[in-house]
Amino acid sequence: MKSIRTKLKVNNKQKTILAKHAGVARHAYNWGLETCIKDYEETKKRPSAITLHKRLVAEVKSQNPWYYEVSKCAPQQALRDLERAFKNFLTLPKRGFPKFKKKGKKDSFYLEGSIKIIQGNYIKLPRIGIVKTYEILPSVPVKNVRISKRAGDWYISFKYQCQPKTTPKKRAVIGVDVGINTLATCSDGTIFANVKAYKQAKKRLTRYQRRINKKELGSKNKAKAIKKLAKAHKKVADIRADALHKLTTWLAKNHSTIAIEDLNVSGMLKNHKLASAIADCGFYEFKRQLSYKCDCYGSKLVIADRFYPSSQLCSHCGQKQKMPLHKRTYECSNCGFTADRDFNAAVNLENYVLH
Repeated sequence: MKSIRTKLKVNNKQKTILAKHAGVARHAYNWGLETCIKDYEETKKRPSAITLHKRLVAEVKSQNPWYYEVSKCAPQQALRDLERAFKNFLTLPKRGFPKFKKKGKKDSFYLEGSIKIIQGNYIKLPRIGIVKTYEILPSVPVKNVRISKRAGDWYISFKYQCQPKTTPKKRAVIGVDVGINTLATCSDGTIFANVKAYKQAKKRLTRYQRRINKKELGSKNKAKAIKKLAKAHKKVADIRADALHKLTTWLAKNHSTIAIEDLNVSGMLKNHKLASAIADCGFYEFKRQLSYKCDCYGSKLVIADRFYPSSQLCSHCGQKQKMPLHKRTYECSNCGFTADRDFNAAVNLENYVLH
C-alpha cells in the first residue's frame, strides 16, 4: 500500500465547492460532538457514528438544505472521525478530549465512490467534477480520497495498492545515526547535513506573528497576516520533509538492510534546551518514511534496542565507556581508536546487524 498527496489546481468555482464540502463536514462534526456531550450528561452513554448519522438526516439535514449541495460522504466520514477521536481519547487520554473544529483550521473532507484518474494529472470527483493536479498521478483505481486545505491551498491524498519494486543494492548493510548537528551519519562515511528549516526561519516567523498581534481582530488585514504566517510555516515543513524524503529514498533504494536506533523522541523533547532543535529534525517522520519506503523498495529495516549503547561502544574493539553529549570525538581508552562520535555510532549499528 502506497499513499500520495498532491496540490490541486482549482479555479474560483471549484474553490467554492470544496469550501462547501469542508464546511458541511465541520458542521456535522461539531453537531455530533455537541450531541455526544449532551447525551452523555443525560444517559451516561455516547451514540455511535451510525446512530448520529440517522439523527443528522432526521434533525439537521432536513432543516439545512445546503447539506444537499455536497456529497453525503463528507458528513458521514466526519461522524466516523468523531467516533475515532473518542476511541483515541479513551485508549490514550494524553491525546485529549475531542475539540470543536474552527473554520479555516485544518479544513478537510472525505469522498468515495465514482473517483477516476484521467490523463495523468486530472481526477474526477463525485459532486465536484474534474479537477487538475500539479503532479502526474499513477494510473491506478482509487476507492476514496481526502481533500484538505493547507495555508490557502487545496490538497488531495489517497492510498493505492502497489507491488514492491526491488532495486539493485549498492551495499548489503548500513548503519545510520541521526542527530542534531548532522541529520544522518552513515557507516559508509556519507553525511547528510541538517537543513534546520525552523531555526533559519525563526526570526521571520516571529516577525509575522508580531504583525498579526498588531492587527485589529476580525479585520481583513489580520486574515491576510494569518495566511502569510501559515504559508511561512508550510514552507518550513516542506523544506524539512524534502530533506527527509531524499535521505530515506537513498537509503531504501541502495541498501539491503538499514539499521537505526529506536529513539525515545517524546523523552528527548523533555530536554527544554534541545527540544526545538530535536523537533526541527523530524526524527519520527524519518522513521515513518524509512519504514514504508523499505517495503516499497524491497529493503529490510532493523531497529536496534532502545538501550543499545551505540554511542558508548568502540566500533573497533567493543570497549564500553561513558560519552557525554558535549564530547564529539570518540577516543577508546582500550585500543586507542579515534573517530567522530556519530560515525562510531553508525558503525556500531551496522555491527548490530552483522553480529
